[in-house]
Amino acid sequence: MKVILLKDVKGVGKKDQVVNAADGYARNFLFPQKLAVEATAGAMKGIEKMRKAEADREAERRANAMETANGLRGKVINMQVKCGAQGRLYGSITSAEIAAELKKQHGVEIDKRDIKCENIRAVGDVEIEARIYKDINVKMVVHVEALAVK
Repeated sequence: MKVILLKDVKGVGKKDQVVNAADGYARNFLFPQKLAVEATAGAMKGIEKMRKAEADREAERRANAMETANGLRGKVINMQVKCGAQGRLYGSITSAEIAAELKKQHGVEIDKRDIKCENIRAVGDVEIEARIYKDINVKMVVHVEALAVK
């Protein structure tokens, strides 16, 4: 019997997948547990409609991410920090601080886990890479300068 899975079922298949299942297994386990429905023509059309809608949403998210990436490409994040005489920082600049400055200066919110960089411990320019979406990355520069002491 052909069934459409409503949830992931171990050993059978993934959600929204059409699979062949034994009649008894489908009637006695999958249907009562609401893990699957019979693969009728109407149900197949519904699944195709859902897949198309999900593909459209994915394309829209990807387009928004590309627009954001193009806006950020080549941007500089300026940071002023306290440091010693030789330009070594008191502490370090982490990806969380870079994410906060990116939001403050350019209005783009990126999770700290999506910023690839080592902790910055000296003044100067450092290139970082930020992941905007699944496979859309953008390179930016963090410009670290010493805070003027009065």
